[in-house]
Amino acid sequence: MDLITHFLVPYIILAAVKSKNKLAGAFGGISPDFDTIFVAWIGILAPQFFIFSHRGITHSFIFGFVTSTIFLYVISRKQVNGFISNLIKRDLTVKFTKTTIAIAYFGVLTHLFLDYLTTLGIPLFFPFSITRYAADLYQSIDLLTTIIAAVVLLIIYMKVNYKYKKAAMAIFMIILISFGGIRAYEKFNVLEDETPTLNGNYSQLSVYPTSDMFSWNVVKRNSENTSFIVSEYNTLYNQDSNINLYTTPSVENGNYSSALNAIKIADALPLVKRFKWNSYYTLVDANYNSTKWDITYYDILNSYTGNNITVTVP
Repeated sequence: MDLITHFLVPYIILAAVKSKNKLAGAFGGISPDFDTIFVAWIGILAPQFFIFSHRGITHSFIFGFVTSTIFLYVISRKQVNGFISNLIKRDLTVKFTKTTIAIAYFGVLTHLFLDYLTTLGIPLFFPFSITRYAADLYQSIDLLTTIIAAVVLLIIYMKVNYKYKKAAMAIFMIILISFGGIRAYEKFNVLEDETPTLNGNYSQLSVYPTSDMFSWNVVKRNSENTSFIVSEYNTLYNQDSNINLYTTPSVENGNYSSALNAIKIADALPLVKRFKWNSYYTLVDANYNSTKWDITYYDILNSYTGNNITVTVP
């Protein structure tokens, strides 16, 4: 989800229960996404530390707490808080106490839940596991939600009667919950409609969101994860389109067993491990060129790291 929604959700929930520490929760809600500034460069410079990336280390139950506590401490310093308050012409004073630390962590939990709803998800149990968990109801950013959130944040910022702010916040939460409910319902419909089409060759089915809540990417695969059918299913018309068949590994200009050995070597490279971690389905093309193998990894759906990477193995 976007940064504005991550700020608003804990703020609105805390406002509803009349908490005096709404801002602490809101700051906690956005703190994990500051990994793009302070953490992500590590994973870029050193691929073996790919967990230090956006939606990486800070997006877990344990390190989310560490992140929000540090963020709250910094933002509560008078110099920092005063500068921001003067910049936006609003009082953003927060205190660093046991209560506000807990409330900031509540903001983190709302952040993790919202990002769990999106594609690729988050490593909730890091450092015990780097597995990402995702409900795959939204893409990582939903443009319509972002626009609505920006409007609501503007209303909160404006000097208008508080009843209008309350109404805007309530409407936003209703819309957010409604969008999530519709997407969950539509995904269930896709699974229900597509499951009967599975056969002996393609026995596994997964569904992923697009920017349109009524259009979904459907992936059917065999049990060995070597053959895939990818299509786009529209729930308004109940039909598939853009159907494509993929197989992996694909070998050209070389011995198949030699290609498998080259792929095995390439799989151990940090760059490849990072690409796989940021991909839905990593497929492989191996092309023998004179004395070396060019191993290309690509994702049949869009991934964070781009469409493909190529590494060379002697």
